[in-house]
Amino acid sequence: MPNNVAADQLFAAFHGNMQVPPLTETRPDLTLDEGYRIASDIHARRVARGERPVGRKIGFTNRTIWPIYNVDAPVWGWMYDHAVQDIPSDGVVTLPVLPEPRIEPEIVFGFKASPSPDMDDAALVDCIDWVAHGIEIVVSLYPGWKFTAPDSVAALAMHGALWIGTRQTPTPERLAALATSAITLTGPDETHRGSGSDVLDGPLSALRYLLGQIGRMPNATSIQAGEVVTTGTLTDARPIAAGQTWRTEFDTPLLQGLTVHFR
Repeated sequence: MPNNVAADQLFAAFHGNMQVPPLTETRPDLTLDEGYRIASDIHARRVARGERPVGRKIGFTNRTIWPIYNVDAPVWGWMYDHAVQDIPSDGVVTLPVLPEPRIEPEIVFGFKASPSPDMDDAALVDCIDWVAHGIEIVVSLYPGWKFTAPDSVAALAMHGALWIGTRQTPTPERLAALATSAITLTGPDETHRGSGSDVLDGPLSALRYLLGQIGRMPNATSIQAGEVVTTGTLTDARPIAAGQTWRTEFDTPLLQGLTVHFR
């Protein structure tokens, strides 16, 4: 299957809420770079139809879940204006109609300046405007969440939607807590735990990884002021459905947990 045909297929799946076989079923030698070329084609089509990119998501930064999803490296994809919102004060959000949605608790950064890969830690932190806890909804265009890393890249890193919690000042204490804090994710009849250290040694490490990978997607621009970046799930991604309530809690007062009800 040529790259343009793969892009056609995935673009139709995105906008029809459909699933398709993994690309690697017919192209077992598909590489990450080819996946990024397909993603670039899909991104161009989404922009042409009026979707506005507002940030990036980093996927599979949590190394503890790599064996579950048959991946061995993080990936990244674009996020668009219609799918990135603040969590309402009542915590009630409408679950998008998406295939096999799952919830991921994450750390989100907002930017006031454009970061670059060659910056030292102090300069990188100076680019951050705010830090927040958020809930990403990830989806699988491939049935049963069965795919490889190149399949995931081509599908824009499985992003579905992002809801952002309270934006907080990126103080040195808060940023240090990102890499050491533990989180509990609680849903109907299940509880899951994770740590910031699982996310490539911390969300700031994940951000730095992203900066070194942006160029793998053709025509991708650097992160700009005003963009948001969500850095990867702190626990395993869990299946969700309308009518459910999910909660997160950190073990530090420097980070605020969330309660979200999906309708």
